[in-house]
Amino acid sequence: MFEVKQIPGLIFALLTGALLASYFDNREDVQEVKALISGDSGINNDLESPQYTNAAILKREYDGHFRARADVSGVEVKFLIDTGASTVALTLRDAERLGFDPDELDFRWSINTAGGETKGASVLIRSIRIGQVEVRDLRAMVMDHDLEESLLGMTFLSELYSYEFRKRNLIIRQ
Repeated sequence: MFEVKQIPGLIFALLTGALLASYFDNREDVQEVKALISGDSGINNDLESPQYTNAAILKREYDGHFRARADVSGVEVKFLIDTGASTVALTLRDAERLGFDPDELDFRWSINTAGGETKGASVLIRSIRIGQVEVRDLRAMVMDHDLEESLLGMTFLSELYSYEFRKRNLIIRQ
């Protein structure tokens, strides 16, 4: 029999157990917690399987965002992956590095951003490659003000076979 003063502790233990059970209802999470407890560092071994041979795996950075160093027609460009951006958006600096002359671009497109409305110029990018994943002949916008960094938006992501967030990884597949 339980004494009355033990009941609050039992209720707390049951509630804690129920919360943990609902939190760890995903089998992968349970395996990750078991691996962490046992000290096994091979949590992401499944990312090395053959299903990822035509893919690129991006690690979440310290600020919670995903970034990729991409080969853009032979020039390295660092992109912020932005599922909220409808297009690939280039900074003026990156556009110039890619050979686009800002004086020859037509900044006639109105672009709505989180910071307000701005103007953009449409350009054609021959190739964007991240690891084994390559998208060719892709429309992008060069922004008339210098963004902090170029954005890899939905015009790129929608050309992929799939993309998924898995733990601290973004996996893109072609």
